[in-house]
Amino acid sequence: MILTPSFSRRSFLSLLGAGAASTLAGCASSVPRPLATTVAFRPEPIEGPSSELDVMYGSMVDGGFVIPAIPYRQINPRYYRQQVVDPTGERPGTVVVDTASRFLYLIEPGGTAMRYGVGIGREGFAWQGEGVIQWRQRWPKWTPPDEMVARQPELTKYSAKNGGMPPGLLNPLGARALYIFKNGQDTLYRLHGSPEWNSIGKAVSSGCVRLMNQDIIDLYDRVPEKARIVVWQ
Repeated sequence: MILTPSFSRRSFLSLLGAGAASTLAGCASSVPRPLATTVAFRPEPIEGPSSELDVMYGSMVDGGFVIPAIPYRQINPRYYRQQVVDPTGERPGTVVVDTASRFLYLIEPGGTAMRYGVGIGREGFAWQGEGVIQWRQRWPKWTPPDEMVARQPELTKYSAKNGGMPPGLLNPLGARALYIFKNGQDTLYRLHGSPEWNSIGKAVSSGCVRLMNQDIIDLYDRVPEKARIVVWQ
């Protein structure tokens, strides 16, 4: 079951601000952040039931798994999936990750973008620039790198030699994973789902860019094949 919520009355327009992306050592290229919008949030109080958000973040069945409902009232409303004025100036179909603001944008025709709240892990700050979403997977396996296994021996059972962690509700990559390549090489940068909804909007200990499972499914179904991705630090 795929959920594709419509434009929300809780969606809002933004005031404009300026910023510049910092340059990380070791990046093959960097993309300076243009003078563009950042969103000034003016929340609309949620009083009583919200049928729209209940559908957007309610329990759903996908790939044989029952994804639990997200207690969205415990999340800052700025991180709800919503359509906004495009703050990036990028062409439609481009994915933009603004790590500082904890937002991911999928640029749409007509000057709008779908915006998703994200959590950024340590690896999420390790790369910036332009790439291509070269590969995507539904309910991916998770294979922790050898360095992580060395730090956390309890993960040995999920190592590459042991076949990784099977897909499932507790898998750290969640319901979907999008794999970013540059010049034909894997950057090791990932956009992925996560069962840890309370990590959205935060810098967390591990992983790249994580979305709530309901949001990564929505993004996965919207993003074009071989989409261009731009990452701002």
